[in-house]
Amino acid sequence: MSNSSFSSRRWWVLVILALTQLVVVLDGTIVNIALPQAQRDLGLSDVERQWVVTAYALAFGALLLLGGRIADYWGRKRTYLVGMVGFGVASVVGGIAQTGGELILARGLQGVFAAMMAPAALALLTVTFPGGRERNTAFAVFGAVAGAGAGVGLVLGGLLTEFVDWRWCLLVNVPIVIVGFVAGMLLVTESRAEGENRYDWLGVITVALGLGSLVYGFTLAEASWVSIGTIGFIAGGMVLLGLFVWIESRVAQPLLPLRIVLDRVRGGAFLLQAIAGSVMIGATVYLTFHLQIVLGFTPLQAGLASLPLTVVISLVAPIATRLLSRFGARPLMIGGPLIAAAGLFLLSFITVGGDYATQVLPALVLLGIGMAMLFVPMQNLALTGVAAHDAGAASATANAAMQIGGSLGLSIFTTAYAAAEGGAIVTGSASQLAAFVEGYSAAFVAAGVAMLVGCLLAIVFIRTPRPEASVTASETAAAIE
Repeated sequence: MSNSSFSSRRWWVLVILALTQLVVVLDGTIVNIALPQAQRDLGLSDVERQWVVTAYALAFGALLLLGGRIADYWGRKRTYLVGMVGFGVASVVGGIAQTGGELILARGLQGVFAAMMAPAALALLTVTFPGGRERNTAFAVFGAVAGAGAGVGLVLGGLLTEFVDWRWCLLVNVPIVIVGFVAGMLLVTESRAEGENRYDWLGVITVALGLGSLVYGFTLAEASWVSIGTIGFIAGGMVLLGLFVWIESRVAQPLLPLRIVLDRVRGGAFLLQAIAGSVMIGATVYLTFHLQIVLGFTPLQAGLASLPLTVVISLVAPIATRLLSRFGARPLMIGGPLIAAAGLFLLSFITVGGDYATQVLPALVLLGIGMAMLFVPMQNLALTGVAAHDAGAASATANAAMQIGGSLGLSIFTTAYAAAEGGAIVTGSASQLAAFVEGYSAAFVAAGVAMLVGCLLAIVFIRTPRPEASVTASETAAAIE
């Protein structure tokens, strides 16, 4: 094969892998816009509605580390192709679901196979672009597509739900999967890590069951915080996660090397990742409900009305990058959560008769500014000082923290929502729409409190300015090999 043909093939590989990353990211938000219609069509309870989002984020986050190991050990191309096929099948199951249980199961399966696809795609990109200016370009494109995924998901979800059917928010993945699979078979070259490779199955089982038990316990708290089920599942989850830590400290090839998370600054960054995920995944769900159910927006209008959050984050991120170089991480990681909390508290003042321009848009702008200030240094600190052979695990941990935080956050915010909405209805002090608004406001307050906790964590853990803390995408990915 000539050099020009090889170079051309590499760029086609980039297109396919970037498309894969887009699907993985946008599937975290595309269903949000469709939830009100899906709830009506399938007769979902509020708890089932929550689990349509939670199942994807929880499975994705809990299995990301395992997905990275499978890709390295079993073969990156093979893992990518199996992940694509499984994701497509799960999307079909969700698209034709007739009950809430079937839809939740499909979303969980999507998360399982996304946890295979995402690390495999990143590793394949690393192998395809081994160095030089082309690698920097490739990872810039890959990162830009990933960053746009959430916004694309909201708009695309609105388009499909309004003009076709909510089911196409899942079925739209099928043609993309077919293209990705065929192109992957023809263009991608197989690769795998060398040396002795062992799976940490005890670690996989304990962390997955622990996280699932914890999230389910918070879901049960919607009914009662003192019930046997709530206390039992939350306590059981904590015990299992403690057991996971014990196992990781003793196995030769741990799923998560504890040295990655025990560093003070890096550990703080992971905690902040989880809180950021709780807001970006958990709180924004209730924003889409308010826009459609209370303000009467169509699905497309709701998607477009949510887009300013993504746009502001994109615009402020370059400014935050320059501020990071000048002032270090600490001021941004303290100030960002404070600004984001202000936006969430402002959003909690929504009313039934209020309008988008005065009650929602200013809050989204503040939230976007705060999250951009947090995201830039947080991503850098999560990977700063990581040894080359730990970079893949550290990157997967950062992504997993975001998804798990979203799962836990949505469970906790749903509990706050249900308590406030139920209280308003029981006291007879509100109409149905007003009761919904009471619930949404409580969820936004809970999210604002979470960001204040993030500010405190930054004060405690991010002890010194770290202007040098910058890890490029290419440097991170290069270490996966």
